[in-house]
Amino acid sequence: MLAGKRVLLIVTGGIAAYKCPDLVRRLTMAGAQVHCVLTKGGAQFVTPLTLSALSGEKTYEQLFSLTDESEMGHIRLARQADLCIVAPASADFLAKMANGLADDLASTLLLATNSDILVAPAMNTAMWTHPATRDNMTRLLKRGVKTVGPGEGDLACGETGEGRMAEPAEILAAIETYFSHDAPLSGRRAVVTSGPTHEAIDPVRYIANRSSGRQGHAIADALARLGAQTILVSGPTQEPDPAGIEIIRVESARDMLAAVTTALPADIAVCAAAVADWRISDVSAAKIKKTGGVPPKLELSENPDILATLGKAGNLRPGLLIGFAAETESDPEKMVKIATAKRTAKGCDWILANDVSPHTGTFGGLENAVHLIDGKKVEAWEKASKEDIARQLAARIAAHFAVAA
Repeated sequence: MLAGKRVLLIVTGGIAAYKCPDLVRRLTMAGAQVHCVLTKGGAQFVTPLTLSALSGEKTYEQLFSLTDESEMGHIRLARQADLCIVAPASADFLAKMANGLADDLASTLLLATNSDILVAPAMNTAMWTHPATRDNMTRLLKRGVKTVGPGEGDLACGETGEGRMAEPAEILAAIETYFSHDAPLSGRRAVVTSGPTHEAIDPVRYIANRSSGRQGHAIADALARLGAQTILVSGPTQEPDPAGIEIIRVESARDMLAAVTTALPADIAVCAAAVADWRISDVSAAKIKKTGGVPPKLELSENPDILATLGKAGNLRPGLLIGFAAETESDPEKMVKIATAKRTAKGCDWILANDVSPHTGTFGGLENAVHLIDGKKVEAWEKASKEDIARQLAARIAAHFAVAA
């Protein structure tokens, strides 16, 4: 997707700079031409030789270098880029950008460029949450600067919190999403549901299932990579947010239905969430106490069927509606028969049937095996990583719209 794209990567001072060689490697493998610029601080953590060896291009450091200016002036270096990336973007460099300073090569390039800028902030949590940094980020976002991360986790200073630079794979995904306007699903709007739902019993307990959300998140990521404007409606999950995608977080099935309905209209809807079929009719306002060993009686009510609701949405019905049939039927023929009947009952266009029996390891696992049923034929897909399944589905969706056009 990045073949022929020219990327300017600015590496500023911060321990997260150690991730940049991996980012350069991923960019070049994706076909991008990468020119690297090291600030004085960035050079404390990674060498010009390392970046040049991986990019195959000269790494630039000095604003007033006669050699560099004769080979490629800084104005030309700034103007030839299709996208400028700052990773890691330190608090100091973000402040320079916000205030329009130009006291080194990197900051000068960003003032001279006509290209969009993507920053991957990285710093201590206190620095990231400081009002000065928040103000600087607000100013940059208003100017159209794009951002990926930061994430939350262990920091180099020994603390834990927000401020961790996005991983190279996340940054690459954000870059691919940026360039996806030339992709096959460009101009299409997609809504994807993912994860389980939690149905409250009382303030501390709930009914749930074993879905991890990995498959739904992977599908949203794959659609975005093919250019679709993607909205991910996710139940509670530990899966990282795909880069460049709008995320709507929900708890219950009714919350999920409301979020999906608000996100319409859409060209594509993929209902991959494992939505609880039932909820507690009368949720206790206080924690339910033990009463002499007698278990409480929980009255259940049926949850709304999101897939069926979308299938009957009239003018708001998605152009291509896809559901999942998670079954515990190990016989493929029986599983396909059940899923085929479900496709008809729900009114969706395609349905993916998969066996989620405990022995398959599908729920909460890394792999999946599905049968795609589109009403005309059944396609049995080999067991693969959930990311590979997502890419196959996204490609199938793209092919569908290509034929329709």
